[in-house]
Amino acid sequence: MKQKHFYLIKSGELSIKRGNRPFFLKILKANLRRNLSHLEPTLSINGNRIYLECLADSKTEIEKTLTRTFGIAGFTRAVRCEKNMKGIEEGVISVAQSILEKEPGSSFKIEARRTDKSFSLDSYELADTFGNTLRQRFPESRVDVHNPDWILNIEIREDVLVYLYGGDFDQGLITGKRGSGGLPVGTSGRGMLLLSGGIDSPVAGYLMAKRGLKLDAVYFHTPPYTPDEALDKVIDLGKILSPYLQGLVLLVVPFTDIQLKLKQETANEKLTLFMRAAMVEIASRLAAGRNAGNLVTGESLGQVASQTQESLRFTGSFTDLALFRPLIGMDKFEIIDIAKRINTYETSILPYEDCCTVFAPSKPLVRPRFEPLQNDYSRFERRELIEQAVEKTETIRL
Repeated sequence: MKQKHFYLIKSGELSIKRGNRPFFLKILKANLRRNLSHLEPTLSINGNRIYLECLADSKTEIEKTLTRTFGIAGFTRAVRCEKNMKGIEEGVISVAQSILEKEPGSSFKIEARRTDKSFSLDSYELADTFGNTLRQRFPESRVDVHNPDWILNIEIREDVLVYLYGGDFDQGLITGKRGSGGLPVGTSGRGMLLLSGGIDSPVAGYLMAKRGLKLDAVYFHTPPYTPDEALDKVIDLGKILSPYLQGLVLLVVPFTDIQLKLKQETANEKLTLFMRAAMVEIASRLAAGRNAGNLVTGESLGQVASQTQESLRFTGSFTDLALFRPLIGMDKFEIIDIAKRINTYETSILPYEDCCTVFAPSKPLVRPRFEPLQNDYSRFERRELIEQAVEKTETIRL
């Protein structure tokens, strides 16, 4: 039989939002309800805290979801007791006993917080009273206010219950777990991620979702020059990202005709930049259809020839939308570290090349002159091809 698990969730950065805090907490609560819908969650908000109760065979599934939901600074399993001295005493002893069964003789500290000022004891008196209770009940343990082995927290809030937490009762002396932080997805509008099969763009999508951006993604597919495995790889990356992004719609653009025409009509050293410009134009069209107000790319300054200052100015000039490049100041090692942490790295390095790699010139332009290059690109007859690519775009929901 499934048991109920109760968690106290701390919202972190949302606490500084002041007048807008209810809006951010409402979105976070809705995201949690959606992510945990199959576990029959009950959610409530009190100040900067969210209280969660849901069903599960194992707490692992719940905690994995909480870790991947942006807007959560940290969370801990907790117990509830009645708001009276007897109820608190029984709860404190029960929590302490669960911990001390695994770590007998360990030192402890009581930390109390009383937002309900009508309660008879203040925070210091609560800590002192129940610290003495535990010393008498468990004489082999001792109080250590400076370097305790574990901390038992008591929260006296305005509702009818008291909340106790301080140890992960299944795994030993852990006071809580860190969340992903950031802002709840959906609080900062909607964007369109240019997603390739590489290392960088999935990390860019993750970082912008962490700032509250709800993302769709667009991938440019060029069969038969890129195999079906290349598309499968991008779909797999989208599936890995989807829990962080609150779901993901992947738009697959047939890009072969545009790429072949560019290769036929464009000087080889300009090919990558012209391909990128066409991608930005198409992504902007698709973004408009999805009510997205920005584009997101995985570009990092100086990483490759198409990511020099001059090249970025050129390719970015083909959209009227905001263009976010969250990796712009990061080096490759920093990006790889994040990719490994969010589990996209091993998929990204699978040996299936995307269209930019297959058609990459041997000697690309590094520092193009802006106006001459714009004039050259304007002579490329692309409007009809772009319209056809947009019309034939396939939608995949992940």
